[in-house]
Amino acid sequence: MESNTNTETIDEFDVVHEPSSEFVESTNVRAFMDAHDIEDYEELIARTTGDVDGVDASGIDWFWDEVIDYLEIEFFDPYRTVRDDSDGPQFADWYPEGTINVAHNVLDRHAATDSAARNSVACIWEGEPGNVRELTYHELARQTNRVANELEARGVGVGDTVGLYMPMVPEVLSILYGCFSVGAIAVPIFSGFGVDATATRLEDSECSLLFTGDGFYRRGREITLKETADEAIEKAGHVEDVIVFDRLGSSDPETDLEIPWNPGRDHWWHDTVSDRPSTHETVELPADHESMILYSSGTTGAPKGIVHTHAGALVQAAKEVYFGFDHKPGDRFFWVSDIGWMMGPWTLLGNHAFGGTVFMYEGAPDHPNPDRYWEMIDRHGITTFGISPTAIRALRKHGNQWLDGHDLSSLRILGSTGEPWDPESWRWFYEQIGRGECPIMNISGGTEIMGCFLMPMPIQSLKPCTLGGPGLGMDVDIVDSSGESVADDHDRGFLVARDSCPSMTKSLLAGDDRYLEEYWSTWDDCWDHGDWAQKDADGFWFLHGRADDALNVAGRKVGPAEVEGAAMEHDDVNQAAAIGVPDETIGTAVVLYVVVEPGADESDQLRDEIRSVVGDEQGKPFRPREVLFVDEFPKTQSGKIVRRTIQTTYTGGEQGDLSSIENPDALDALEEAR
Repeated sequence: MESNTNTETIDEFDVVHEPSSEFVESTNVRAFMDAHDIEDYEELIARTTGDVDGVDASGIDWFWDEVIDYLEIEFFDPYRTVRDDSDGPQFADWYPEGTINVAHNVLDRHAATDSAARNSVACIWEGEPGNVRELTYHELARQTNRVANELEARGVGVGDTVGLYMPMVPEVLSILYGCFSVGAIAVPIFSGFGVDATATRLEDSECSLLFTGDGFYRRGREITLKETADEAIEKAGHVEDVIVFDRLGSSDPETDLEIPWNPGRDHWWHDTVSDRPSTHETVELPADHESMILYSSGTTGAPKGIVHTHAGALVQAAKEVYFGFDHKPGDRFFWVSDIGWMMGPWTLLGNHAFGGTVFMYEGAPDHPNPDRYWEMIDRHGITTFGISPTAIRALRKHGNQWLDGHDLSSLRILGSTGEPWDPESWRWFYEQIGRGECPIMNISGGTEIMGCFLMPMPIQSLKPCTLGGPGLGMDVDIVDSSGESVADDHDRGFLVARDSCPSMTKSLLAGDDRYLEEYWSTWDDCWDHGDWAQKDADGFWFLHGRADDALNVAGRKVGPAEVEGAAMEHDDVNQAAAIGVPDETIGTAVVLYVVVEPGADESDQLRDEIRSVVGDEQGKPFRPREVLFVDEFPKTQSGKIVRRTIQTTYTGGEQGDLSSIENPDALDALEEAR
């Protein structure tokens, strides 16, 4: 693939973060390396991802076998071999003949009477109004067992699907783990979805039982869920029972809040689950038994039902939290996500595998003020904080004055995912939130693999925006359109996986044909992830956005993130979204939507300055034909800008599935872009 100006751009980045030797020696990944006589990072990646001279098993097989014992993942019956890939990497069977259950590993063993973690805090929860709850492992286990007994009493067991359309309250943990315990398949659904998106997922997964709530708090308002759930059930069918958690107090006959009720089908949590016995025997399941169906964001085409297994989801999340985020016993882990997105279950499984503490927050990041996150980090002693780049840009927009009076010294590791960074926002996150001390574990993978293809290790130096390199046990590469590797040429290409991993979806709910077409049809035995990636001359990996979002201008391709990053070099630009539109002269022209910094003047002069900055950084062909000003962009709950909706709004095309968009009002605002 032909190189472009971005090669020079990323090579201009200097190393910003250098971990001290004391910190490196204290990390979990360094201890793993010492235990296996691995000298440096390059050898670590080679040893865990590829064929190594003098070693019988491939690095992939060796690592995914070794990590089970090293992380103390417990199987009921041992597996026969690490994997059977006789049908190819597309359908690898991991840990065949082994039996396991996620619930045993993340909960039961920690709540046992002889466990040191029994009375440790599994979850700290804060509601938007400020109320706080804590659950120990013992308390969580009792609640989970009640859920499991409720499921079995309603005829829900191994292989049945259960929907979770829930507010972010601690009960979501016991529902998720209760499903695992009885062998049911959990179907988490984002609480911000409307009727159509919720109905699509209920119908596709054929849930017979749905857990929901009367509502939750968002920006000081009561947001109800039950009416939406009812309408979705009416459209989807299948659901026979609904269990409703009372978050807003609507079960109180004296409350002013009324929610619809279907007698016989609907049941209050406190009248059902709370009355069940608090003991239950977790079932033993094959390693490849389905644990969850997680849905893609649905920004393109119909949402994909992605099937994950007990062993795969558990070992991937545990590996990444332990090595990438250097899990320590006293950590308090806060990742901004909903249970309906992959990072929700990932956070829970990855931390609870080690008896760790997860922090959950119900509400908006800037309510009642833009320092809500900083205030909670200080008050709860958060040690690990993960958030999307877009959310950081929005918080940075409010100004540094909201950091005044906040210590943030409890933080030791930062995390991010969702989309490419711009250097200025990355530096702000590192310098202002991380105090120039905390490494940013910028990770990227996806719902399809319940984890990361790329993630830094805490022993690494970091450049702004980098994703470090391949994750442990993840055989990834960068290829051109013919499938030839261009990683060591430092050219931009397509991010691929040349082998499977335990957490890779075993297929799609829609069937093997769509699964193979979506991920394995571009090159032989090669997973096409759809991202544009690049490795610089110093070995640091970077992403440039989705390959199918690429802007092909006058025969030259560039990722929208690169144009946006260039625009954000201007002091008055807070956020930017670039799209390609038809142009008679050059085929495709760049149109740039911009959110300005507070107090900036949306003027023709600013438009010209932005166009010049982009032209200087990316070359004249990529100078925006138009610069349009808006107040916000349509985004998913995880903070991703949904560029396709912006492009369709501009060109007047038909909008596809909009279920993933958290702020649909932003679409109307695009029509009135200035």
